[in-house]
Amino acid sequence: MNKSLRAAALCVGFSFAAGCTTDGGTRGPMEYFSAEDPGAAYSNAVRVGDVLYLAGQIGIRPDGSIPEGIEEQTRLALENMSAQLQSLGSSMDNVFNCAAMLTDMSTWGEFNKVYASFFKSGRLPARSSFGVAGLALKELKVELVCQAYSPR
Repeated sequence: MNKSLRAAALCVGFSFAAGCTTDGGTRGPMEYFSAEDPGAAYSNAVRVGDVLYLAGQIGIRPDGSIPEGIEEQTRLALENMSAQLQSLGSSMDNVFNCAAMLTDMSTWGEFNKVYASFFKSGRLPARSSFGVAGLALKELKVELVCQAYSPR
């Protein structure tokens, strides 16, 4: 294993011990993109090499309101994801893996219909899906966590 790959592996596995920053800066192979809320305990995204790891995307409007239905929440979550990717110089075309968390698996069909419409036919990301007892906000029905290829 060459030196840069070893450094990347150390940085991913032991980010603080390897000296990677968490303040929005770059040091070594990792780059952090801060959340809009200065008090947030997470980053909007982290780039490791040519991969963007996005924070969970939810169906929330810019004014903070949350629609009631799974279809609208899914659409908003994916629009928010698309905007996040675009702000980082990437797009939905580069998403290769997602995890979907739904609070009611009986809404799977409605969720899946909207989800699939955001990706090109034949280029759907690999995906895992989970039924969960709850999400960070009581009104949420879906949260998506995805990764995208994004060469520097």
